[in-house]
Amino acid sequence: MSVCHEMQFRVDSRDVDLFNQCRPSAVLGMLQESATQAALELGLSGPEVYEKYGCMWMVTRNWVELEVPLRWNDRVVIRTWHRGASGASSYRDFDLFRDGARIGQGVALWVLVEADSHRLYRMRDVGEFAGTDGGEACKNIRLRRLAMPPAFEGRHRRDMGYSDTDINGHVNNIHYADFACDALHLERLCQGKFVRSFQIGYLSECRAGETLWVDTAAQGDGLYARGMGEDGVERFDCAVTLAPLPPGQT
Repeated sequence: MSVCHEMQFRVDSRDVDLFNQCRPSAVLGMLQESATQAALELGLSGPEVYEKYGCMWMVTRNWVELEVPLRWNDRVVIRTWHRGASGASSYRDFDLFRDGARIGQGVALWVLVEADSHRLYRMRDVGEFAGTDGGEACKNIRLRRLAMPPAFEGRHRRDMGYSDTDINGHVNNIHYADFACDALHLERLCQGKFVRSFQIGYLSECRAGETLWVDTAAQGDGLYARGMGEDGVERFDCAVTLAPLPPGQT
């Protein structure tokens, strides 16, 4: 039996940028909430996996691809499912629909870690995964670690604070998209374009009060950002691809 969760969102005024396009962080927020609600339906919400398995969820990579930009007041339906358990990780797939037509897709790679030690927990020991995957809907896309450019051209300082944090006390995953887009200056680069795709890898946790140095580069059709802590530890990496706006859109 395949299990898919469906959830509807509206792109509101808090989600759009100066070009009336839904920001990558807002798109990630929709995917994150739909994944959270899907896990709740399976009995695998954050509190439930902690109570049952002494674990917590961590997303290690996110990838999103859009065929067209999302605009203010668009109604977006997100359909999501998991691919089952494989070793210590599980993929979750997403399809995005507007007016009944699919206009985008996404993939997230999740792991369970033991709350005390942060050691990886074997997904095959999680009984709720059995028989609840997406079946034939499951995608074949695999998320590999990004190959970053050999050299970076720009550097942007980002001080993290209260408004960046989530329920776990860490910087919310969606905010790394903002960090990357700000450092890449999409307010300039997105003139006449939209974010066609992006991938973010979450490499090490960040907390309020810490400072990130975000290095940036352009290579071919790709824009790249890498967040480094003041301790020299790499915290996230990101790749963004822009595309011209569809005909008739500004």
